[in-house]
Amino acid sequence: MTIGEERSSGTAQAWEALGGAPELALRVRHHGVGDLGRGPLPVAELARATVAACGLAAGELAAVRAGGGVDDVAPLVVDEGAVATAFVSERHLRVEGRAPVTFAPLSGFWRTADGWVRTHANYPHHEAALVRALRLPSATPEAVRAAVGGRTAVEVQELAYGEGGLAVAVAREYGDPQPLLEPVRESGARGRPLGAAPAGRPAAGVRVLDLTRVIAGPVATRTLGLLGADVLRIDPPGLPESDDAYADTGFGKRSALLDLAQAEDRAVFEGLLAEADVVVTGYRPGALERYGFGSRELLERWPGLVVAELCAWGWRARDPWAGRRGFDSLVQAGYGISAACGAPGGEPGVLPAQALDHGTGYLVAAGVLRALAEGGGRGLRFSLAGTASWLVRGLVREPVGAAVGYSAEPWLRVTPSGYGVLRHAASPFGEWAVGPSRWGADRAGWLPR
Repeated sequence: MTIGEERSSGTAQAWEALGGAPELALRVRHHGVGDLGRGPLPVAELARATVAACGLAAGELAAVRAGGGVDDVAPLVVDEGAVATAFVSERHLRVEGRAPVTFAPLSGFWRTADGWVRTHANYPHHEAALVRALRLPSATPEAVRAAVGGRTAVEVQELAYGEGGLAVAVAREYGDPQPLLEPVRESGARGRPLGAAPAGRPAAGVRVLDLTRVIAGPVATRTLGLLGADVLRIDPPGLPESDDAYADTGFGKRSALLDLAQAEDRAVFEGLLAEADVVVTGYRPGALERYGFGSRELLERWPGLVVAELCAWGWRARDPWAGRRGFDSLVQAGYGISAACGAPGGEPGVLPAQALDHGTGYLVAAGVLRALAEGGGRGLRFSLAGTASWLVRGLVREPVGAAVGYSAEPWLRVTPSGYGVLRHAASPFGEWAVGPSRWGADRAGWLPR
């Protein structure tokens, strides 16, 4: 079945949080069918709303760059099938025919003496930290199960974080309310004038410095790349990214390595900042401040920038969570979502997609596009917990089409890349011209404008 063309209250909520003109939300229509409606929470509504908000922001920037305003923003149609496919892009990925590794053996839910704990050990350094924290005789699921069974969930959580690992006690109640977007400051300066943009590429000529990892931030920046931006991702050489993760989220960007602790690399980085229009960061609060590149410092030195910060637990999170690392799966566990999606017997469950990651990614891209349309010179903050708070408190079920008739096939593409031939999900906004290069393989420099 199809729902025809429907309006979305979630789109209006997201657009309002982004500061957009309310009447523009009335220009969005949704049609088609997806399969994100499973479970007790309005995930399909979150997905359609975040993609729609990003599409509206792209339309607004296009109108502004053409010399127009709100009245010139084109109507937007969002296809539920495209959205549903993009929101699980990591599941559709095939690298030379091989399915990716999404969760490592030591990542998952484990029963404790008083409930459940969720671990995340996809990266080797996080797995090693978990092994140290629990004094495991071997890095096996059996060893984890034995080690946590006699401990409380919070005890496992704190032991893991104490060693630099990742584990979160499964909460039975929803976490503290968090804002969907937190505008933190305006510099009072305007960014570089952008001029007209080619059709379908409203971010053309915009230089985006991408300091993000895993899913949410990279989804934001691959979307900006699709919309025309020159996106350059910078990572430290000692913290490798998963090949499979980058094969999925590396579209629309280039990737280079710089060590900010080294004077020569730091000078290159500052040169990139001097010519950037946007910086998107996805490290935990305080991580970049130690190098002098927190949002406040960036806007003081380069006041025309748009600086979008992303974290896991929220910028208003109470200690000890404020500065902790986190991923979508862990925020689901710690925010009460896993319990809400659990089985009748009490075993925790998950959302039908890593919707906090993907949804936040589209919101970050939307926030950047809106800030560019308004002239730049501002800082914005987003979090997975903020998106979680909206999911459980703000969104309501809408007449999203049932999964009857949904197929991912129309939205899957085959593209050569630095990792070989990829089968991958298309963006809801169009086609990437080329596949990703290999992580860290590109030059740390901007393309000619």
